[in-house]
Amino acid sequence: MQSPRIFRIAFALRASFPLACCGLLILLNTGTAVTVAQAPPGSATADYQMAAKQVQTAPPDPAIAEALAEVSEAHIRQTIEKLVGFGNRSTLSSMEVNLPAGTGVTAAADWIYAQFEAMSKECGGCLEIKRDTFTEPVADRIPQPTTITNVYAILRGNDSVAAQRMYLVTGHYDSRNSDTMNTRAAAPGANDDASGVAVSLECARVLSKMASKLNLRGTVVFAAVAGEEQGLNGSAHLAHLARTEGRQLEAVLNNDIVGGNTTPGDTLQLKDRVRVFSEGIPAGASADQARRIRAMGLADDAPSRQVARAVADAARTYLSSARFMPFLVSRPDRYLRGGDHTSFNREGFAGVRLTEWREDFNHQHQDVRIEDGVQFGDLLQFVDFGYVAQVARLNAATLATLAASPGTPADVTIVTDKLENGTTLRWQAPKGEAAGASASTHYEVLWRETTAADWQYAFEVKETAVTLPVSKDNVFFGVRAVDAAGHRGLVAVP
Repeated sequence: MQSPRIFRIAFALRASFPLACCGLLILLNTGTAVTVAQAPPGSATADYQMAAKQVQTAPPDPAIAEALAEVSEAHIRQTIEKLVGFGNRSTLSSMEVNLPAGTGVTAAADWIYAQFEAMSKECGGCLEIKRDTFTEPVADRIPQPTTITNVYAILRGNDSVAAQRMYLVTGHYDSRNSDTMNTRAAAPGANDDASGVAVSLECARVLSKMASKLNLRGTVVFAAVAGEEQGLNGSAHLAHLARTEGRQLEAVLNNDIVGGNTTPGDTLQLKDRVRVFSEGIPAGASADQARRIRAMGLADDAPSRQVARAVADAARTYLSSARFMPFLVSRPDRYLRGGDHTSFNREGFAGVRLTEWREDFNHQHQDVRIEDGVQFGDLLQFVDFGYVAQVARLNAATLATLAASPGTPADVTIVTDKLENGTTLRWQAPKGEAAGASASTHYEVLWRETTAADWQYAFEVKETAVTLPVSKDNVFFGVRAVDAAGHRGLVAVP
């Protein structure tokens, strides 16, 4: 295979002007010179500021925008009300033989499966609906071997190669009260986590409905898992299944407690944002990999952090006018808590957790009761359905953008065979993508200051290698693939 051509970019200063007022010219090997940036008079400009333009918001895809407009607060409310109506969705209730009809976790699983079936019928059979049923052995919160069922639907990508890429959204449909072993007393689980399941189902509904208009090259998976309250059992099984089957699962969006708690008198809840938690050093990293990550200072550039940044990028494109944005938190989860994204992280997959801004612990893991005038219990009355709808739009925008993108560049490397102030990067095109002047895919070489939270500068190139007059010591680099319509894939770092 022929080696990729390297674009070399150099400074060309206009000799007739002093340095403070000269422009930066980018010289490509085509021989053309393009003015990219100009230093303000009397100021000094760093090399990394001169060599590229600032990162811009991606253009919206009209089909994705149309799908987001289909997100329905009423549908979301109906989903959460129905799940609450199953009474107690304890995972352990799957082993009960005399539950009242229409109650318990098994009845909830059957209903979720039926919802996916109805959606698939509406889109001409575009969804593959599956049950992942297994027996969990005895454990701390599993007193006897227990049947657990994950329910999920697959919307296959329209490109045979790109369809191997998968993007998964999930919430857990089991619930609990104060006693995680209690299968009978009310455990409505309206916020924790009927809200997250409603997000997954609503994403499935609007994206499958719009499947004929959306150019989703990659595959989207919509899941509802059980066993979360017993120890992340359902997600652990599904994540392990994805690993053993060799699935190319590029991003997991776990929605858990996204109901926008509406406790009367709580003036500190913020309804214009949702927290997005992501791990730094991957949970599945070997000791040598962790050492290298620390040595290069790349803990904030782990794959899960790039998923979180992709969520923020999608929000800037599709939700900025609605004044609803993700708040990125650089830690795996909240203090003393855990979630289903962790199961996927442990299997080596990139995944994040979305959670409302401020939780009310009187409405989580509590028996339904009034005590000293305070209402306890995870009740429907404390869910803001409009807030859940915004979270659903954010998830759907992220999933659709990533699935429509060319994918993620592979084997990104920085050449470090000699001491120099410039930087040469090389990478491989995403699987199935051509590279070069005739390809529809181009690349954005990104960089940011080492103290910056998100990418600041971008340089576009068609080839899969580039040499830049930017010191590798002073910035962090990344590369992402972008198609002609502006759909951006996940960033890969060297």
